[in-house]
Amino acid sequence: MTTRTRKKDIGIFMNRIRNLALSIIVSASLVGSGAVAFAKDSSALEMAKQLNEAFVEVADKVSPAVVVITVTQKANYQGGMYDNNGDEDGSSPFDSLPPQFKKWLDEQFGNRGNHGNRGNHRQQHVPQMQGEGSGIVISEDGYILTNNHVVEGADKIKVRFKNGDVYDATVKGTDPESDVAVIKIKPTAKLIPAKLGDSDKTRVGEFAIAIGAPFQLTYSVTVGHISAKGRSVGPMTPNGYADQDFIQTDASINPGNSGGPLINLYGEVIGINAMIRGMNTGIGFAIPINLAKRVKDHLITEGKFVRSWIGVGIQDLKDDTDYRDLDPKLRPDVEEGVVIRTIQRDAPASRAKPELVAGDVVIAIDGKKISTPRQLQEEVSGKKPGQTITLEVVRNHNQHLSIKVKTEALPSDLAKNDRSNRNDGTGDESTNFGVTVENVNQDSASKFDIEPNQHGVVVTAVEPGSLAEDVGIKPGDVITDVNRKPVANRRDFNQATKNADTKRGAIFNVISNGTSKFLVLKDRD
Repeated sequence: MTTRTRKKDIGIFMNRIRNLALSIIVSASLVGSGAVAFAKDSSALEMAKQLNEAFVEVADKVSPAVVVITVTQKANYQGGMYDNNGDEDGSSPFDSLPPQFKKWLDEQFGNRGNHGNRGNHRQQHVPQMQGEGSGIVISEDGYILTNNHVVEGADKIKVRFKNGDVYDATVKGTDPESDVAVIKIKPTAKLIPAKLGDSDKTRVGEFAIAIGAPFQLTYSVTVGHISAKGRSVGPMTPNGYADQDFIQTDASINPGNSGGPLINLYGEVIGINAMIRGMNTGIGFAIPINLAKRVKDHLITEGKFVRSWIGVGIQDLKDDTDYRDLDPKLRPDVEEGVVIRTIQRDAPASRAKPELVAGDVVIAIDGKKISTPRQLQEEVSGKKPGQTITLEVVRNHNQHLSIKVKTEALPSDLAKNDRSNRNDGTGDESTNFGVTVENVNQDSASKFDIEPNQHGVVVTAVEPGSLAEDVGIKPGDVITDVNRKPVANRRDFNQATKNADTKRGAIFNVISNGTSKFLVLKDRD
């Protein structure tokens, strides 16, 4: 090989080395620039990471104030599977169950070998039912907020913290109507309570986080949104949810979450998880924390929550289309408020000064604006029995009045079927509305169980399919006013109804079984 050839080969080799080096440098540069690009997240991804971290921080912050509540109670399902006394022959419904079901019950309730053929030793071992729920620490000294249905009928209550500490608990107070309960433990050190927020300020669409023990999976955290506020749900306890406006959420809630917190991104408790509609539907309900806060103070100090009442039937003015469709001269000059539809006889509202009249529209209580029936109910129920409140009402078209009512404790039994008083008369028929009336006198008062001095006319007959029947008027009812004009006798009634417009509707004030009612009679076509 010549020197020239070797030099040529070396030159080619060196060129290849340079080209390779250059390609490596370029590649490294590209890789490096790519690495920089991936290292720098987009603003959207950065926000997602921050939100992710927020969920983690909230869960870490609130979980120490969440407890798992284990309740043990004797199985005493009357008329069902268990009967603590057994049958007279020493048998029980448990003995007739399929073997595989009895085995499962044995495993669940620790009743192995204690069923069947008990003879004189019946019920030697009463099955123990266990359930789990959740709770929220609300004080350093051991008060815990939960659901009434979690601890109802409990023989023993155990409370377990996330760090493993376990305490015995006692019930301090329960309120079946709101499904709120307070239990108490004696901690060995000061506890860190949860921060209770303001559920009134919660907005639909906000993130919501639930913490609890669904299906015994303790300290499960689920995330969703506030789906709605002000949900009314049918009665779920023997006494019903009397004054509930539930928060609806799609954060997953399951059995065992009951009593646990629904929290916002600030780590504030905005509700107590209470119930679900179906399994895995994404429809859960929480008791607003503002209601729970009102109730808990009474439960801690008194063991119960006594509600006040004034004894009125109410409806949202915005929903009362019959009222809103009336002649402008008859309807109130307000857009929001609560219509007094009925006033119960002998209820606090019947003794208001000046008189409260069915058809009045309440726009404020003690200076606080009222625009929904729920607001009125909460304002009244939260007052102490015996406290006098001031109702600001609009009557007729533009008459504004301040009416004072002294509240009373809500009776335990509101299903009173009392008859009432007020009348004086004889008889005639209103073809427009389908009622026959007569003046109140001794005979009609005796016949319909009303007082002979009752103001108004008494209904003696109601035409089937008439407007009067549509709204529930019945014989024995007393009509006191028509379109805001007092009716003292049948002549007044005939005059008031003679030219009434059934298309637009007419207002009847009626007393039925002692309850004052405000009714709108109008064509439904």
